[in-house]
Amino acid sequence: QVQLAESGGGSVQAGDSLKLSCVVSGFTYVPNCIAWFRQTPGSEREAVAITGVDAKPEYADSVKSRFSLTQDNAKHSVYLQMNSLKSEDTSLYYCAFDQLINCRLDLTRMGFRIRGQGTQVTVSS
Repeated sequence: QVQLAESGGGSVQAGDSLKLSCVVSGFTYVPNCIAWFRQTPGSEREAVAITGVDAKPEYADSVKSRFSLTQDNAKHSVYLQMNSLKSEDTSLYYCAFDQLINCRLDLTRMGFRIRGQGTQVTVSS
């Protein structure tokens, strides 16, 4: 059974940076798409970055040029580097997997139920 564990969140000031980590374990099969989501209470989740096998990451407009998704297959990890943080980036961030034909942000409204517990990011202005 695939398990994902996020870390790296915290409380920072606007303009600061954070790097979130997502470690994958317990897998015999890993779906091809991995995405970072964020969600605040009472709101729908928002996919902020997605990538697939041999794919170039795609980013939501709200984080483009500030966030960067990378992978380290040797460490079974996925990272989200977040720069120039804004107060509106405050949210619970989590990584999630799914098997899709194409790993695109517009396909993240459903699925991605294999997910971690998340890590809280709080940005003060």
